[in-house]
Amino acid sequence: MSMLFNSVEFVIFLPAAFLLYWFVFKKLNIQNVFIIAASYLFYGWWDWRFLLLIALTSLCSYLSGRGIERYEGNRKMQKRISASNIIFNLLLLCCFKYFNFFSENLAALFRTFGYELDGFTLNVLLPVGVSFYTFQALSYTIDVYRHKMKATRNPVAFFAFISFFPQLVAGPIERATNLLPQFLRARTFDYDKAVDGMRQILWGFFKKMVVADNCALFANGIFTHYDAMSGSSLFLGAFFFSIQIYCDFSGYSDIATGCARLFGVDLMRNFHYPYFARDVAEFWRRWHISLTTWFRDYIYIPLGGSRGGKWESIRNTMIIFLVSGLWHGANWTFIIWGAYHALLFVPLLLMNKNRRYRDTVAAGRSFPRIGELLQMLATFALVLVGWIIFRAESIGQAVDYIQRMCAKSLFSIPEMPGIGITKKLAASVFFFIFILFLTEWRHRERAHGLSIRIQSQSARYALYIALLLTILFFRATEPATFVYFQF
Repeated sequence: MSMLFNSVEFVIFLPAAFLLYWFVFKKLNIQNVFIIAASYLFYGWWDWRFLLLIALTSLCSYLSGRGIERYEGNRKMQKRISASNIIFNLLLLCCFKYFNFFSENLAALFRTFGYELDGFTLNVLLPVGVSFYTFQALSYTIDVYRHKMKATRNPVAFFAFISFFPQLVAGPIERATNLLPQFLRARTFDYDKAVDGMRQILWGFFKKMVVADNCALFANGIFTHYDAMSGSSLFLGAFFFSIQIYCDFSGYSDIATGCARLFGVDLMRNFHYPYFARDVAEFWRRWHISLTTWFRDYIYIPLGGSRGGKWESIRNTMIIFLVSGLWHGANWTFIIWGAYHALLFVPLLLMNKNRRYRDTVAAGRSFPRIGELLQMLATFALVLVGWIIFRAESIGQAVDYIQRMCAKSLFSIPEMPGIGITKKLAASVFFFIFILFLTEWRHRERAHGLSIRIQSQSARYALYIALLLTILFFRATEPATFVYFQF
């Protein structure tokens, strides 16, 4: 059984952890020990065997930092220690996540040349969140090696940094320079921060349980029966999945960030209203920010970034997008999805327009200009095509889906026979999507959709109660797992 954010178990777990954290375990080191215990309970709820892996990752990364510090002045030895830990963690990640993919594709490659190679595969479960906490651990080793931070001598704080339960299984992928120091200094309860954290949690639950999970009903039904659907219905399927994956993942990030604030911890922002982006470059500055900045700082810039000229910039951009696709999963669909976005990014890079939009769209205005609206719609359409590739089970299915979607029936009235969706539910989902975008548009210069300033206390509580009732009455029948748990 999983302890999802949207499960009864978590609804019991969170307030119990909050009360014990602030009212029983008041000293810093004891609080950190409690964070580790609570986080391991949270993570072990999926499968207790996963705890061995995260503990090993934490221990090796902690010791690598101490080793790098010990050999200060001996850069060669520091490099060996850093490289050993990086290779060890990446090997663990590859064994669990990519071994079968590479083994099967190697066997297929040999078959094309007439050689029969028995593909050897591992029958292992993919540990939840392994890509997230592995990258978080790697950031520590790399930053210590680069002298961006000192190695910590506090193993309790370090283990709390790696395992902190709100962001453990789906991010944000925190940097050691931001999160680790917060476990090394005393934390005091901040009422305003906690209240805003609760608002962000509430908004995250609305996005996940009301919008994402209901959109999933449509998206799953249409993608499953796509070969019997009209082009307009397939477009709706892609549209619903685009909304689903955004609300599912950003909803998780909102809940994670809000939960962290209840414990006096600030996490980095992971989403900044990406569907209001005016081009693909801006989209990637606003989508899964913790991962894109991780690739920028630890792969793109070390490869030379844009310092070596256009062709080197294009090469490095292609590399990080392909690696980003592979990070998402051991399937060619993810790699092609990464390549697709790289191809969308390259023209902007060639025209020096990849950094054109770094401000908020229509800042200080209630409505966008016609040009801005068309830019946002065009960007969304390009991203939507990418999500078809991302969602498909194979490249062949993705190509077939897109071809069928672009047929003449794209301009017909959509029909969705055989997937059990009522018109009433469809109307409700469209209404909630409208509310979502209206709310986020109005608060696009704020941290989250409920970063509001309502002076009237009764009006504020009326809004909170209305959202709670909406979540209770319009949530999907079964709580669905978060999409990014599989990565």
